[in-house]
Amino acid sequence: MRIDLHTHSTASDGTDTPAELVRNAAAAGLDVVALTDHDTTRGYAEAIAALPEGLTLVTGAELSCRIDGVSMHMLAYLFDPEEAELLAERELVRDDRVPRARGMVARLNELGVPVTWEQVMRIAGDGSVGRPHVATALVELGVVPTVSDAFTQDWLADGGRAHVEKHETDPFEAIRLVKAAGGVTVFAHPGASKRGHTVPESAIAEMAAAGLDGIEVDHMDHDDETRAGLRGLAAELGLLVTGSSDYHGSRKTVTLGEYRTDPEVYGEITRRATGAFPVPGTGGV
Repeated sequence: MRIDLHTHSTASDGTDTPAELVRNAAAAGLDVVALTDHDTTRGYAEAIAALPEGLTLVTGAELSCRIDGVSMHMLAYLFDPEEAELLAERELVRDDRVPRARGMVARLNELGVPVTWEQVMRIAGDGSVGRPHVATALVELGVVPTVSDAFTQDWLADGGRAHVEKHETDPFEAIRLVKAAGGVTVFAHPGASKRGHTVPESAIAEMAAAGLDGIEVDHMDHDDETRAGLRGLAAELGLLVTGSSDYHGSRKTVTLGEYRTDPEVYGEITRRATGAFPVPGTGGV
């Protein structure tokens, strides 16, 4: 059973539409795929309508959080998307993305980069605008060779020259909100140090005590040593271990299913969830 629990569509900062994403997941041989766009569930309906037979969709989102000045992402699975308190928090985070992106464009202009707001919005399309769209603009202008190269201290990484902060949820509040909406929480790529500062193990232990369900270990931004350390931490804290591609279509080099989650862990996630259930494909449209 091939399971990928972290992907993005054009509803946020991926390049595949939700329909294309599920079709590509089936073509890649996946049995289960999670749609986890940033702070939004807008891609659900299209993905479900196009879901091929033999592929199961896990609905979710990647929530933007911050603890002690460090940005982090929380994967939330199978929560009730209409639960009022969590919906309001997602909208608050999402609405702050536009002024933040405008601020990054302004800082880049101050640094002599001729990026425009119109260019960033063209790249974002109907998606929730974010740093990857600004990064793609830098690639288009030849400032950096790849999107990943834009996430450095020179440019868009946390604390970088063109970085602008946005509203982000306290992770303990995120855990509470997701749990109240019947969902399951997994700390996304916790050891991705090339993105900026990482959350200390002591804070992860506190999150585990507060109800965090798991940590994403097998990820393109984790080397072998980091993965081994995270597996040990998960065992110590009683956390589930997941693996996922963090697929963004052509915006990243990683492919669907390149990193995967063990079926037993997936089964435990579905057992813990009460807000929603995995959707089996019926052939799509």
